[in-house]
Amino acid sequence: MNYRKLGRSDLVVSEIALGSWLTYGGGVGRAAAEACLEAAFAAGINFIDTANVYARGAAEAFLGEALARVPRDRYVLATKAFFPMSENDRGLSAAQIEKQLDASLKRLRVDHVDLYQCHRYDPATPLEETMAALDRAVRQGKTRWLGFSEWSPAQIRASLALPGARFVSSQPQYSLLWRQPEAEVFPLCAREGIGQIVWSPLRQGILTGKYRPGEAPPTGSRATSPEMNAFLGGQLEPAVLGRVQRLVPIAAELGLTVAQLALAWVLRRPEVTSAIIGATRPAQVIENAAASGVKLAPETLARIEATLAG
Repeated sequence: MNYRKLGRSDLVVSEIALGSWLTYGGGVGRAAAEACLEAAFAAGINFIDTANVYARGAAEAFLGEALARVPRDRYVLATKAFFPMSENDRGLSAAQIEKQLDASLKRLRVDHVDLYQCHRYDPATPLEETMAALDRAVRQGKTRWLGFSEWSPAQIRASLALPGARFVSSQPQYSLLWRQPEAEVFPLCAREGIGQIVWSPLRQGILTGKYRPGEAPPTGSRATSPEMNAFLGGQLEPAVLGRVQRLVPIAAELGLTVAQLALAWVLRRPEVTSAIIGATRPAQVIENAAASGVKLAPETLARIEATLAG
């Protein structure tokens, strides 16, 4: 496993991070979730990403219990807040940040997180209030560093213009099939010392190659799980699945799986610090972790672009 420094922070994290969206505390049983976590540590993954809203706190609660037996200095822990936890608990007001962070720390069974992230931008709260509350959380020792997810360039610039604690991480969606952050977010953040922690680098499993055009999804896959397939429906387009299948021989020639090829492609960018994977089985963790350190030659990158064109 290779490691990279996160932005201007002192956090050094694994190139592959283990996420818990739709899985731990939700669509994956406890025994399987614990096995995935153990496999992650065995593979050298030290970065664990979650959020208060994942399974309405159950993901954090699972991690709090499972990580209680792991030395605290062995892992970097990140969580987030913004989305509704109840009818009246949502957003990034000062009151909500204090309430949700305290609740997350309790569920996670720690006195601080290493990275606290704004899960989205809150247009209903003045940015000055949000940033002041986040700065206070840092000064109180409840989080060491701050980040955001899916903020626009204008929102990022506005936050940087305010005094106090600054963001060190951005968490955008980024993959072979979703490249929007490259245009503005990546260069802006690079200039400001903000590292990228990308989510859905395998496009919810599409970039593993397991979904084939004209065939039913494999048994046990995310697409067949009522708990985990809510966002997959419109993405399993035959044309896209066909292009992904054409990546199989490219990966095979390099001794890689399609998933490893896709993760190595994401990690080729110096702006990307870590790629968050979701896993339902330990074998997936081990496979994905092996993408760390893979370097893709220029001719391979050109072949990938030609394969996915259109």
